[in-house]
Amino acid sequence: MKLPEIVKRIFGILALVSVLALFWSVAYWLTSWFYDSIHYIPHGFFRQLINSILGFFLFGFCIYFIQKIKWVRKQQEKVLHPMIKAMKMIAEGNFNIDLSFYNNQFHGDTNHPYFKIVESVREMAAKLGEMESMRQEFISNVSHEIQSPLTSITGFAHALKNNDLSPEERHHYLEIIETECNRLSKLSENLLKLTTLESDPTPLKPKTYRLDHQLRRVILACEPQWAEKDINLEISLANITITADEDLMDQVWINLIHNGIKFTPKGGMISVTAFKTIEGDVIVKIKDTGIGISKDSLMHIFERFYKADKSRNRNTAGSGLGLSIVKKILDIHKGEIRVQSELGKGTEFTIRLTNHRND
Repeated sequence: MKLPEIVKRIFGILALVSVLALFWSVAYWLTSWFYDSIHYIPHGFFRQLINSILGFFLFGFCIYFIQKIKWVRKQQEKVLHPMIKAMKMIAEGNFNIDLSFYNNQFHGDTNHPYFKIVESVREMAAKLGEMESMRQEFISNVSHEIQSPLTSITGFAHALKNNDLSPEERHHYLEIIETECNRLSKLSENLLKLTTLESDPTPLKPKTYRLDHQLRRVILACEPQWAEKDINLEISLANITITADEDLMDQVWINLIHNGIKFTPKGGMISVTAFKTIEGDVIVKIKDTGIGISKDSLMHIFERFYKADKSRNRNTAGSGLGLSIVKKILDIHKGEIRVQSELGKGTEFTIRLTNHRND
């Protein structure tokens, strides 16, 4: 604490003691006059108690009277007005508040009675502003993701009204409409899942199971996709037992493996490795030889609706929610995920689940 602040505190304490001493003196004089008037002097303990109560009463009455003075009330309102105005602006949804008025009031004194209140209001406005920006961005992204398939569905549904279409063209248009409907359904499903994960404080339903069995099952379930592209699978899984929410972890492996298949060219390779560290942590690595991710995109790939590959076509495009869901599920499990990637060479995701030991 700086010397000027110590001096100010000492003077403040002395002033308070002086004021209290003054009111106790007045209380002592009044009670002495009253005792002389009635020709009765109570016991010393009761005299002291009565003097103390009367002194505090006079002090409180004086403070109440001072607050009622019009000039004092105006000064209080002048000090509080910027804060009240800021709170009204926040209530109306405007988080760009200006509390610079208090900078001159505080003069750098962090011990000022209003300092913490003003700082709390500033922090609240800043965080609410960030949340509002995220909300608007979220709505914009959802609208964009919905609008794209709806435009395709509308356009091809209109084209189907043409009686001159050949059966092959009609079938092709119907396939596109079906694909876009599935895309909308997947978007809705992922939004619901992400909302549930973020809103439910205890979404986990943990159970003990074999992680290597789970990974093999997910890889086999994805066989039609990787077999269609002639992708080679390299699997190295240790016998590992973990305790986690199996359904949610299914979503993690499905999303990551689907991503690998989606962005790995025909004839490429995907490797899935799982092992346990000396500390008892479980490490799962999913690596592909796909198109890779740029350094700029690596910082954003876990953000909702972010798409690292802006040139994806209709057959490979996603909603940009898959990795957000993966990150959220791993956060709930107190796990972590890291990614390394190089354009044209592939991507490797590393998942660490802390202290999941073998039985």
